[in-house]
Amino acid sequence: MAEQVAQSNDVTKLIDRIKDIKIAMLTTAEANGHLHSRPMYTHKPEEDGTLWFFTEQDSAKIDEVQHERHVNLGYSKPEDNLYVSISGTATVVNDRTKIKDLWSEGLRSWFPKGSDDPNISLLRIDIERGEVWDQPSNVLVNAFGYVKAVATGERYQPTGDEHVQVTPK
Repeated sequence: MAEQVAQSNDVTKLIDRIKDIKIAMLTTAEANGHLHSRPMYTHKPEEDGTLWFFTEQDSAKIDEVQHERHVNLGYSKPEDNLYVSISGTATVVNDRTKIKDLWSEGLRSWFPKGSDDPNISLLRIDIERGEVWDQPSNVLVNAFGYVKAVATGERYQPTGDEHVQVTPK
């Protein structure tokens, strides 16, 4: 069965899906082309599709995004059957005012010197494309899907399944 895809240029729909998911898997490309993923804490996404992450200036990810700015972020909320993939462009930001604006005391466990730590940088990710897979997580829906698959040999596609591609302008 063909996958139904809705297309939109409205990044706010994408932001609305990830706003409560705090951890993303950030994937960058190493100089040799190998992909490197790691968990990152997402600060409150901006309405325009800008995402912010704190990191160390001397981390591998800084070198990687300076070599290749295209990155991917993976978000998931399995209990709701919600999965989001975001492609974007990363920029290293060393603006001390922006660092202080985004700072929260919860970050101190990673940055014990606080917002004045000279080794803190921000990664700004500007969303270029996003995809959302969202389907009902109801146990009865999943049970029905299993019964249908066994009885007919066909994959069950719930009517509530949504795959949205967002390409902001």
